[in-house]
Amino acid sequence: MSRDNVLCPRAVQDLIADGHIIVIYDEYVLKLDSWLERHPGGSLAILHMVGKDATDEINAYHKPPTLKTMKAFRIGRKPPGIWTNSTPPIRGGVYVKEPEGTPAAEVTIPTDVSDDSSVLETSISDLSEVQSTSTSLTSDDGCGEDPEVTIERVGEPGGESFRFRSAKKIYVGKKDPLAFTTWAEKQDEARDILEYPSVDPAVQQDIVKRYRELHEKVYELNLYDCPYLEYGKEMCRYTTLFVVSMTALYHQWYLTSAFFLGLFWHQIMFTAHDAGHRAITGNFVIDSLIGMFVADFCCGLSIGWWKSSHNVHHLITNMPEHDPDIQNVPIFATSPSFFRSLHSTYYDFTFIWDAAANFLVPYQKYTYYPIMGVARFNLYLLSWLHVLSSKSSSLGSSKAWWIRPAEIAMMSCYWYIFGYLLLWCTLPTWPLRIGFVLVSHIVTMPLHVQITLSHWAMSTSDLGESESFPQRQLRTTMDVDCPAWLDFIHGGLQFQAVHHLFPRVPRHNLRKVQTLVKEFCVETGIPYVLLSFEDGNKKVLGRLQEVGDQVEHLINCQKYMAATGESGLH
Repeated sequence: MSRDNVLCPRAVQDLIADGHIIVIYDEYVLKLDSWLERHPGGSLAILHMVGKDATDEINAYHKPPTLKTMKAFRIGRKPPGIWTNSTPPIRGGVYVKEPEGTPAAEVTIPTDVSDDSSVLETSISDLSEVQSTSTSLTSDDGCGEDPEVTIERVGEPGGESFRFRSAKKIYVGKKDPLAFTTWAEKQDEARDILEYPSVDPAVQQDIVKRYRELHEKVYELNLYDCPYLEYGKEMCRYTTLFVVSMTALYHQWYLTSAFFLGLFWHQIMFTAHDAGHRAITGNFVIDSLIGMFVADFCCGLSIGWWKSSHNVHHLITNMPEHDPDIQNVPIFATSPSFFRSLHSTYYDFTFIWDAAANFLVPYQKYTYYPIMGVARFNLYLLSWLHVLSSKSSSLGSSKAWWIRPAEIAMMSCYWYIFGYLLLWCTLPTWPLRIGFVLVSHIVTMPLHVQITLSHWAMSTSDLGESESFPQRQLRTTMDVDCPAWLDFIHGGLQFQAVHHLFPRVPRHNLRKVQTLVKEFCVETGIPYVLLSFEDGNKKVLGRLQEVGDQVEHLINCQKYMAATGESGLH
């Protein structure tokens, strides 16, 4: 097969139907079968891009020298014009190979296989035909009499007026759990359709064009260059916190020592995040070693586990079935979609919505901060499960064979130093040991709040495969507003929306990129969510309360179904 042959969508779909890993990059069709299991970012990062134009995702996560290696996987060119994305098989896309000898025809692969999806119709109309945005979204009790949702989205790309209209009756029985879940999901989807630009391909292509111009500007301004002087300042702060902790320990001020050790962990983990994105040196080996020293040796957490889940999180942010960062049932639920007992494609595990979820989630607004205070213990568990799993042993190319044994060795060293030498040999009593552990770990609570703050209050709706990479990232992520002198407290996590658009940009340059992103959002009409730390917390708590209230109504539905013997969601 010539690398210059033009492969029509039908030919690409046939290849995917045969089990091949086909991704569109730039103007080329890539066949990544041989690279899938050797990809340092994990196979899931590729599987979520099958059948899609992944040009922006690939450019955002790879350096130019790496991009040049894509040539080896070319099997042809895509047709001129906008590529119509299909749903990847891992996300439910169904591909059936066309029988040989069948004449070429226009074939549509469904991008949403759910039976209750809304019908989206996009049409060009004259200005005189464009109606005002209107919506009917509510019912008396959230489970009312056959409400109809009607949305019209108006934009003016290229001087033409597009009317985006979605209309569908959602039949909601007063006590039907499945219908209530659908209703709640459509409420969220309707809000997004009203607030964000149309997912019409022409509109999204204009956004993509502007995003690529913005990306070129980031390169031209040298914002990918790491300011190493800033890391010199970081090292001084980390060293100071650690020395203060050890000095207090020497003088037997045990809880004071624990407090400053927690601050040390909190601050130094920001550098592990940078290294995980190869935003320090850009060299895979060096940044991997930095990440392992900081995360595995200093903090007892697997950088390999973090990269495995974080890469997926970045690509399919806030998708309930696929983003591991929001899959916390039965303790937390940030989307009504979890009421369906979703199967996680990351964990290959079904999060059953059961009695425990019914009991815990209505109170999640109140348990949020206490659980964030002890969240570090869960990370220990996830880290060891990862390094001992087949997922860790099969991750990456042959040049990365050493990462798994190195992680096991460094995490073992952490537990020898912290668990044995410090807790067991140095602290004299069990109350002090328990107190030391609790204080040092609870002090890191702000880090876990910072991690969840940027996403848990944002959209979890899927607007379809035509939505562009930049719009989805900005729709599912918010930034935290703070003065520049407080940047060290947030460690770059206050610029999560900017970071999701340009994940390899060093965090000390993100404030500069933020200015460019704000201009980009004004030009494209994409809302840029920027809240204070206080307001961001209120927004998260509000979302937790909203889903908690939905669960209480769901429980009433379940009780009704049980009493009447009717079948429903559970």
